[in-house]
Amino acid sequence: MTAAREAIALPLTFLTVALLGGLRISDRVALLPPPLFALVLSVLLLALLVRCGALAPDRLMHPSRSMLANLNGLVVVVAVFLATAQAFNAATPDSGVPRVLVNVVFLLLLANTMAASPDRVRALRSLLVVFGSAFVVKFVVLSALSNPPQGVVTRAIQMLFEGVTLGTVTQDVLHPVSGYVAFFTLMLYLFGLVLLGGHSRARPERELRSGNSQR
Repeated sequence: MTAAREAIALPLTFLTVALLGGLRISDRVALLPPPLFALVLSVLLLALLVRCGALAPDRLMHPSRSMLANLNGLVVVVAVFLATAQAFNAATPDSGVPRVLVNVVFLLLLANTMAASPDRVRALRSLLVVFGSAFVVKFVVLSALSNPPQGVVTRAIQMLFEGVTLGTVTQDVLHPVSGYVAFFTLMLYLFGLVLLGGHSRARPERELRSGNSQR
């Protein structure tokens, strides 16, 4: 990892995600802190990232590094934590039953992924699917249910849910810009995870087997 990436690119990327993830646009612009459950999910996801090798704290903070380098590494880790919490905040419905269900699904998916113990590439692919699915649920499905029927797709989705009490699955009408901001935020977050570099768990095992064979 280059010094410019660690000192500038990574903190700027994740702090931008932390800022945009709490942005709510309606008749006024507000910045919301992450809810407590988003912090819990953030801790679990960081543990997964460390376990799969996508985040390597020992490369960011180590006794062999200078104090300034370790301080910068700490800033990166804290920025990743805050960005992760706000990414969950951006992808989760704001209220009602959908908020509870999506949070439970997030928790189950993270637990299942940790149990599967994937490598870095598979873990990042799983996160792309998880956040992409949550985005579609919040900004496409729920948005269509919450808005007055104005098109064929909206009417079709509402007809599918006509047997459900819509008051339990709808949410406040979102500003048209909100979906674009959330999409950019989640893509920037995943891009930041790729920039982290990390390390491969399989490489040391291969090197160890190679060393044993040479003996």
